Amino acid sequence: MNPIERALGILLMLTGGKLVTAAALAERFEVSLRTIYRDVDRLLALGVPVEAERGAEGGYRLAHGYIQPPVALTRSETAALLVALALVRGLRATPLSADLDTAERKLTAALPRAVHDLLVNSQRLIGVERTPPDVFHHGTTPAPAGSWQNALDRFMEGLLAGRRVRFEHTNPARDAPRPHEVEPYGILFDRDHWYLAGRSVDADDLRIYRADRVSNIEITGFRFRPDKNFSIQDLLGGAWLARAMRRWEQEDTIVQIRVRPEQAAKLSLDWYYRHAAFTPDGDGNVLISIPRNDPAVIFPLVRWLGPGAELLAPVHLREQLAAELEAMAATHRVER
Repeated sequence: MNPIERALGILLMLTGGKLVTAAALAERFEVSLRTIYRDVDRLLALGVPVEAERGAEGGYRLAHGYIQPPVALTRSETAALLVALALVRGLRATPLSADLDTAERKLTAALPRAVHDLLVNSQRLIGVERTPPDVFHHGTTPAPAGSWQNALDRFMEGLLAGRRVRFEHTNPARDAPRPHEVEPYGILFDRDHWYLAGRSVDADDLRIYRADRVSNIEITGFRFRPDKNFSIQDLLGGAWLARAMRRWEQEDTIVQIRVRPEQAAKLSLDWYYRHAAFTPDGDGNVLISIPRNDPAVIFPLVRWLGPGAELLAPVHLREQLAAELEAMAATHRVER
């Protein structure tokens, strides 16, 4: 019996869920204990989750749930799963993409011949249009997917293993990346970006991190218990952005713009600005507070809102905008 045949035999003996001693395996395959140890190491290297328990009552067994009973899918059910896979592949990055590849190969290998050739190349049948660049909101165009695939994979692996992750996160409003230690709770996809949701250990609060701004991520040895009350669904519909804006209001310089009610109503339809703070000013107008002081973002917004919109604070931006508008007015002034 060669090593491959023996490794397969060991795998089959461990599927019962009960502990099997190394001595029993050595006796069954007529080899030494050292050979059994090497065979188990080969299985571990191949990703087979062999669990070992020491002591007089110890032995080997497979991790619970590693081998699942076969699932019989109809042709339509199989096609539906492949459609879902094709849609996921249309994203700029996919969590655990390597594992998705192997899962897809296993799924297509089990297809009946009649539909195998049709569905194995599902990318020829199903197209996904990417979200176009958002010109109005400066800085929302995603970076190349390669820069955040690793962040997605490591974060998901930490989530599945119940272990904390450490990484550096770059906030455009700050000069340098900051270190974070996080308990992974979930991930979400919004406007062509992946976001990582988890409890910040330092802040003891739920935080959201844009995956393409995460670097040097690693899984730690610290385990944690997931919050049973957490659901990523609670962060959808822009709830994650509203939550983030409330925190940014405490951390960043606030821009205040006074607008007419009809302008406020128009801006409240925007995916981003509808989560800003809208407050009546007592004179029939509305005061909008935005935790973003980048002129490349604020000046186009005020120009788009048009007459009736007034940038109140910060003062240095108000003065800078006034100079810009005066220059534009001079350019467009018609000589009479």
